Amino acid sequence: MPELMLLRADHAAAVLDFETANRRYFAGFISDRGDHYFERFDERFEALLAEQADGVCAFYVLVDEDGSVIGRFNLFDLDDGSADVGYRVAQRAAGRGVATAALGELCRLAVERHGLRTLRAAVAHQNPASQRVLAKAGFAPVGPAGPADLGGKQGSWYQRDLVSGPGSGGGTG
Repeated sequence: MPELMLLRADHAAAVLDFETANRRYFAGFISDRGDHYFERFDERFEALLAEQADGVCAFYVLVDEDGSVIGRFNLFDLDDGSADVGYRVAQRAAGRGVATAALGELCRLAVERHGLRTLRAAVAHQNPASQRVLAKAGFAPVGPAGPADLGGKQGSWYQRDLVSGPGSGGGTG
């Protein structure tokens, strides 16, 4: 069973392998990170760890039983009880409910570890799989997302109220 883990320095090689192996696959749905990302990966990874240590963001990796990273689930811009969500899952794990389960776990952790009440995610119109994942995880569309939000693409913002949303632990059921 894959495990969602807070990003640590010793995840660097597995994250780079994940990003490299799935680069083409991801580019079919979201903007490519570009060669610069891979050329300066170590520097960027250290910056992520620093942002996480400062409490601005929280980065999680979904680690498979063999120790490989099969997903990344991130909370950006933690502020006043809310954050933006970004995630990506390896091609080999797609279509198996992995993203939905991990996003549900991320929502639980957002409340328990980070004190968040609301999460938002922008998704491109060309990415119906992510739209389905968000809907299954209790997110609802709340308005348009523009090219500045989605690396040049058009899409929608989705939002989930963690206090009363499914699986949030905020109710009696």
